[in-house]
This record gives sequence, structure tokens and C-alpha cells, in this order.
Amino acid sequence: MRSLFRSRPDSVPVVEPVATVFPKIEGADIAAAFTGKRIAGDFYDSIRVSPERVLFGLLDVAGRREETRPVLYAAQQAFRNFGAELFSRPDINESDAMTELALHINRTLIEISSAVRSSPAFIGCYHEKFGTLCYTNAGHTPGLLRDVAGVTELPSTGLPLGLFSHATSDAPTVGLGKNSILLLVSRGLVECARGCDSKDEFGLERVKQFLQTAPPSDAQTLCTSLLHAVGEFRKNEPMHDDRTALALVRTA
Repeated sequence: MRSLFRSRPDSVPVVEPVATVFPKIEGADIAAAFTGKRIAGDFYDSIRVSPERVLFGLLDVAGRREETRPVLYAAQQAFRNFGAELFSRPDINESDAMTELALHINRTLIEISSAVRSSPAFIGCYHEKFGTLCYTNAGHTPGLLRDVAGVTELPSTGLPLGLFSHATSDAPTVGLGKNSILLLVSRGLVECARGCDSKDEFGLERVKQFLQTAPPSDAQTLCTSLLHAVGEFRKNEPMHDDRTALALVRTA
């Protein structure tokens, strides 16, 4: 297996992760939006890994941006390079590949960091032909899936990345019917409080209510509308953390 591990931050040039350009998906739409000055470790990415598969993920690396840049860059390289290698074959077991990818990114984070750095992550692989999603949730905020049955949580399937070198996460598969929506949100969005001294957070339940009542729209509009709702809840007071939303909408 090819190693993508890198040396520790003191020997790594300060580089930013490559900007994400979401791939076009037949019968589906994917996009993300964020508010903030990129002061924290929120990071998302997506690539096409085969003619029928698109890989995407949302990562929340503990720490401020100035100290997490090398970590984010290394994580993205592992996600893109090793993800493409694992998911490019047509006859793969997606669950096994997802578990292996999460383990590889986990070890990359441990190798590049000079200390334990908790990094919750949600990584998914969408199959265009079958409309299925294989995912792993490594200690991340639950993914939310809206379909004809309502809104369902996709809870954590393992520990956050960056903690233990041999920790693994389960990788279940769910189906997305027509008009189904997968919504991922960062901890900074969920924990956004109404005011500086308020204990009233926006919370996951408000995100679920927003998703349940959201009118049909494209993924970008959905993410932007959610961030606008959080801003109104916060009353546009100064931000202390990034807020990120990523959505996958199946249109056909």
C-alpha cells in the first residue's frame, strides 16, 4: 500500500487545501456553503472516483486555522489520492473500501499532527446508478436524511479521527429515493448560540425542523438558506466559529 504520510508540521510548508469543485452528478446535485473567516478546522471536499461514484466528506479538525492548515492539506491528499485508488474499481466492496479510507485518513492525521487532534468526519460515497450512499460517521454531528418517511439521523459509527491509530468506523449503506436529501452540518453550526451569554443553541433539532419543512430546491440554495436561518437566530452577532453545511439532493 502506498504511503501518503507526511512529516510533522514543523517541516511542512504552509499550504492551503485545494479549492473544492463539486463534480456534476447524474440525477443528483451536491454543494456546500459556509459562513465565517475560516478561523477553525471545518473542511469539505468532493471528487469523482469512478464513472458511477462520487466521494465527499466533511471534516472538523480541532484547533484554529493557522495551526491546522498542514493537517487539512494532508487529510485532503489522503482523501483524494487514496479514495480514488480504493473506489475506482467497479467490483469493490464499498463498505470495506470506506472503512479502509477512514483508517488511512485517521493515520495520516496522527502522523502529521504533533499531538492528539480530534477530527470528527463524515465521509460518503454516492452511487449514481443505484442511488445508494455508503458512509462512515467518525464522531461527527449526525447526518440527516430526508425522504418520504421524514427526517432520519445517520449517527456516529465510530470514534473521531486523529485519536487512535487502529480505531475503525463501521460503514453502512442507505438508499436515497427521488427527492431525498442528505444534509451534513458542522458542530459550529449546531452549537451556535443565540447571544454571547445565551445557552440557547440552534441545535440539531432546529436543523431537522428546517430540513423537514424546506421547499424543493437545489443543494446550494438549501445550504445557503440554512446558514441564513442560523444567522437570523444568532441575530448576526460576531462569530466565534465557522458554520458549514453540505447537501446532496437526489433529483431523479
